[in-house]
Amino acid sequence: MKRNGAFLLLLMTMVVLLSGCWSKKELTDLAIVSAMGIDKTKDGRYHLTLQIINPGNVAGGMQGGGGSQSPPVTIYSASGDNLVEASRQASGRISRRLYYAHANLVVVGEKLAREDGLNLLIDAFDRDPEFRNTSTLVIANHSTAADLVKTLTPVDKIPANKVLKTLEFTERKWGENVKTSLQEVMKNLESPGRGTVVSGFRLVGNPQQAQKLYNLQESAPAATLRASGIAVLKQGKLVDWLYGKPARGTVWILDKIQGTDININWGGKKEAIAYQTVRQKTSVSAQVKNGQPHISVHTRVEGDIGDMEVPVDITNPKVITKIEQSLRKEIKKELRVAIKRAQKNKTDILGFGEVVHRTRPNQFKKLKMEWNDVYFPKLNVNITVEAYVRRAGLRNKSFLSGINENQK
Repeated sequence: MKRNGAFLLLLMTMVVLLSGCWSKKELTDLAIVSAMGIDKTKDGRYHLTLQIINPGNVAGGMQGGGGSQSPPVTIYSASGDNLVEASRQASGRISRRLYYAHANLVVVGEKLAREDGLNLLIDAFDRDPEFRNTSTLVIANHSTAADLVKTLTPVDKIPANKVLKTLEFTERKWGENVKTSLQEVMKNLESPGRGTVVSGFRLVGNPQQAQKLYNLQESAPAATLRASGIAVLKQGKLVDWLYGKPARGTVWILDKIQGTDININWGGKKEAIAYQTVRQKTSVSAQVKNGQPHISVHTRVEGDIGDMEVPVDITNPKVITKIEQSLRKEIKKELRVAIKRAQKNKTDILGFGEVVHRTRPNQFKKLKMEWNDVYFPKLNVNITVEAYVRRAGLRNKSFLSGINENQK
């Protein structure tokens, strides 16, 4: 009897202590946000654009009831004096609770990034326990965030996934963009004397047509999204856009190049040989002599020959050595261009100040307050590059060389 009484008492205690499903969230009550766009209105308020997934349309194509088509996402917009107010204003237009845990993309309008900056936005995201700091951040290039978020994309049914995958593959194959999370941007902006970079995205075509389903029914859509440049942020504000070699040189120094293509001149023809990088490593070191900082950048690259538009005898070791020398000069030129551009902007997006702070913390204390405006623009940077050709594809002898020999 005593044992039964003790067991009954234990059950009653468990019933009291267990809270049940007090925090349950029914899927039918949630509006899953996949992307968020933030713009600045003419009166200085925040304009929030939310890309919300239509689960049934994503799973079963774009078929609605009766065979009619409907998009995989729905767009809702609202404005407010801050992000919290704008989000709560949007809830008045949606029959479900806004759920931000799956929001993988944040798009900031160029006007907002240039005039107000990102600091206040990042603070709001960082405070929200539901929002993930691993979400990718991009800045609308010559466009509004609303236009990017509203665009319907082919292949990837959810437009947010189109942006994320494009950044991932262009970073892996080309090297002029970087996929940056809110957490990384926050870390860089908090680092003493450092700026940061964020990839840009652009809408190419008519914004109104980009929102319509018939744009997806064309083999070559008239309006599409594409990665476009790297935004330079100083104290959280957009100050410049980098394209081409300055952009790739910046990514190179940041040691984020995963793969790219370098063209060199040969035999009097410009960009005659294409070199595909396979692996690379960039390291940055710092010294302070007589109160003046000195930076050393060392890059080591290995890759393959991908294309030759002139006859080249690559079986000759001397020819390979000459190609490697040309590659070193070309890479060094790109790194130098990127450094000069950053110094012109007086924004240390390359992390040189962080290296000095990490290796010479006591000396950096004297430089920190004037790093971006005084020391960084006049910084002496020594660049060394190692470049090696490891393979030449499926053939050693050039196809063009064989044609020339047969014609003799």
